[in-house]
Amino acid sequence: MKELLNPRVRKLQVPGIRQFSNLVSQYPSAVNLTIGQPDFPTPEHVKQAGTKAISQNHTAYTHNAGLLELRKAASDFIGDTYGLEYDPEKEVLVTVGASEALDAAFRTILQEGDEVLIPAPIYPGYEPLIELCGGKTVYMDTTKHDFKLSVDLLKENWTAKTKCVVMNFPSNPTGVVMPEQELRELAWFLQSKDVFVVSDEIYSENIYGKKHVSIASFPGMREKTIIINGLSKSHSMTGWRIGFTFAPSDITEEMVKVHLYNTVCAPTMSQYAAIEALTNGRLDPAMMNEQYMARRDYVEHRLLQMGLDVVKPEGAFYIFPSIQSLGRKSYDFAFELLSKGGVAVVPGSAFSIYGEGYVRLSYAYSVSVLREGLNRMEQFIETSHVVKGDFL
Repeated sequence: MKELLNPRVRKLQVPGIRQFSNLVSQYPSAVNLTIGQPDFPTPEHVKQAGTKAISQNHTAYTHNAGLLELRKAASDFIGDTYGLEYDPEKEVLVTVGASEALDAAFRTILQEGDEVLIPAPIYPGYEPLIELCGGKTVYMDTTKHDFKLSVDLLKENWTAKTKCVVMNFPSNPTGVVMPEQELRELAWFLQSKDVFVVSDEIYSENIYGKKHVSIASFPGMREKTIIINGLSKSHSMTGWRIGFTFAPSDITEEMVKVHLYNTVCAPTMSQYAAIEALTNGRLDPAMMNEQYMARRDYVEHRLLQMGLDVVKPEGAFYIFPSIQSLGRKSYDFAFELLSKGGVAVVPGSAFSIYGEGYVRLSYAYSVSVLREGLNRMEQFIETSHVVKGDFL
């Protein structure tokens, strides 16, 4: 019966991140620096709100778009924090995590043959969703631009079939943040185009030394932008599965249809916890970010000491050092580092072909874990006798 299955589904592969993180289970003594899972517990007051919702029997379906109280809280938060205004009744959708938000967005806007421009290296979760819609992913190589998207890259890859541009800043896997002026230049180019922008801003609260700016905040961009966000990273709520879309009412109305036939509604008790997070937990991300910044600085320093080139992350909790000087393919290096050095990182090739020559480390781990992992990594590189770009 397998040959009768949807060929688009059969074509899908388990993402490289998961492939490698699953491989770690075969090396129980390895230090695992692969997954972007905050090591902080969900804030206590948020957990209590979820527990209270269960005890008060808030366990039935909600409105398909989510509790109006939560949509208002989300609208207030994005307005107060980023200066964006969205009608909670018509322009905010609560989803089962940012992943389902992306799925609903792509299924709403894409048709067979549409092309989607994506800056790369990038999180591998977009292309499968695009392909399931019959679309085509077009990667734009940002490696020569410090991993930032530019107007020149858009122009080089633009065709008559371009339907959507995906933005992922702060970036997974690089941690790069787009400066406001460079975002303004992108907006100036895009505002006159008949194109959608899917702006994945899941790491908007995990940003260091500056304030997040959304592409939707520039003239002419709000009406064509679907903002994706959620609480998984900002409030360490990955398992609660709460995401959001913010988009004009005519787009949101159609996304709600896709969402309701897919999941009916987001988990009810999680929605009540999310209300608490967005109202009384606005400072929770800042407390976590203090530790993320210290970890970032430590990891960056250690990698530079090892002789690896690094673009300093300004957001998220990943760092993406180049291993090109070591003369190994990223998968080969990562596998040898795991099997011989006892450290698990993600090969850059997991983030498109433009991630080749890099590896991703997550610093969403305690300093003690990071220290041990980096000590092992340094020892592995030293004992591998790197000479003239090759292992001997």
